[in-house]
Parts: sequence; structure tokens; C-alpha cells
Amino acid sequence: MPYAVSTPDARSGKVTLEQALRRVDEISTLPQVALRVMEVANDPDSGAADLKDVMEHDAALSARVLRCVNSSAYATRTKITNLQQAIAYLGLKQIRNLAMTASVSELFKKEEAIGPYRRSELWRHLVSVGICARLIAMRRKLPDFEDAFLAGLLHDVGIVLEDQYVHSVFRRMIGALDEEQTLCAVEQRELGFDHTQLGEGVAKAWNFPETIVAAIRYHHTSVRYRGDAIGIVRCVEVANLLCTLTGASSVGMKVVRVSQPALTGLSITREDIAVLAADLKEELAQNASLFTL
Repeated sequence: MPYAVSTPDARSGKVTLEQALRRVDEISTLPQVALRVMEVANDPDSGAADLKDVMEHDAALSARVLRCVNSSAYATRTKITNLQQAIAYLGLKQIRNLAMTASVSELFKKEEAIGPYRRSELWRHLVSVGICARLIAMRRKLPDFEDAFLAGLLHDVGIVLEDQYVHSVFRRMIGALDEEQTLCAVEQRELGFDHTQLGEGVAKAWNFPETIVAAIRYHHTSVRYRGDAIGIVRCVEVANLLCTLTGASSVGMKVVRVSQPALTGLSITREDIAVLAADLKEELAQNASLFTL
């Protein structure tokens, strides 16, 4: 995907949030089928047939999802050969997650490296946080743990959008990073907004569910969130921290801070963190196929 031309304000060198949102809106970033998959899977009146019909409009996407379903991660006893079987075996939300993973991965096909930042490593971070957030949600017995995966997968979508749509100021921002400051603080100073704000605006424009929008906006500041998705938002915040500390960071540096309120809200102790870190390694290996969808 070609970079959008950045036209920063001549006086400040910054691009406004409104300008960045307009640029993303002008170019269809996610395939239309991915947005329809999200819409159908979150419609309580939709069923397996509706999801199958949407996905069949993109043969390549369907093939990639089927390949993943037949991987060792899902341990199917017999080979699944069509979407109807896949949906019946895994359910709407897991198939939605696979379809969205395959679609979002398209944003990362062209490698980009700026200082410590690698676009491919951002992708590894997103998938890792999705897997970790789902693991935490399952351990905390949250009923909507599959939503935790999707929220984790999309939580930093604002970063890759900054990379692609305000590229010149994004390069400057990456150059200004250091581990004494948070990523959001540096973004606010260098760009005039941060990835959580850009991601939230785009997610709303794409009609993402409130749970996903909330996780994108508050995955660094769950203490400020006052909605029904607080459990998922906390899971994503803790997963983001854990993945960053264990080597899968978003921008190649450890520029996040521990959120004690998120840990307390999920009743996670230091001992739990150690167990999660050990189990996450195994979980990532088991779901290795997601990284190459």
C-alpha cells in the first residue's frame, strides 16, 4: 500500500487528528469483506449461513481461514474442507477472529523499518496481545473471551495507520522515542494526537463494536474507562504489558507502564503474572499459524 502524502501544519510540523482520520477515510484500508464479517458476526440475528455467504465473496480469505482451521492449533480429527464445516466446528466468533486476522495482516505485507520499529514486529505484537488477552479472559472466566482476542488484535491499529497515513511525522516520532517516556506522551508531543485516539476514530467510522472501540482507546488507561467492556479492556491492557515485557513490543522499545488498577481489577497477582508469562509462550507456539495468515 502506498504511503499517503503527509502535509503537516507549516508552523507546528504536526498533522491534526481530523486530518489523519480524513486520510484514512479517503483510502479503503480494510477490505470491505472484513468489515462485513465483523458486522455479521456481531449481529445477534445473523447465523452461520450469513457469515459463510459474506466470506465466500473473497476466495483467498476463505482459503487462508480454512488453512488455519486445519492447522495443529485446532486439532481437527478430520480435514475441514468448506466454510460451513469450519463455522460449525469453531463457531461464528472464532471464524470471525480468523477472518479479521487474515484481513488485518494485509496492512503489514510491506515491511517498514524505522530505528527500533519494524512493521513485522508490530504485527507479531498485535497477534500476541490478542492471544494473551484471550488467555487472561479465559482464566478470569469472562463470558466473552473470544472478543478479548479481537480487541487485542486491533488495540494498536492506530500505530500502523500513523505509519501509513502520516508517515513523515511518524518517522520523527519514532526517532524521539526513549524508554523514559510512554509512547502516547511522545506521540502527543510530536504528532499532536496518539494512536489510541486515531484508532478509536477509525474504529467508530468502521462501525466496530463498543468492546473493540473501548479496548483501542483505553488499553493504556483502563482506569479512565466507565463502560460495560471494562473486563475486556483490562485484559488487553495487561496483555499489552505482558507481551511488551516478554519481548513482543509494538515499536521495538518498552514504552508502556504497569497499570496496578488493571491488575487489581482482574485479581492478578505477581505470581499470576509469572504463570501467565510461562503459559503464554506455549500458547503462542500452539497458535503459530495466526502469525502468517
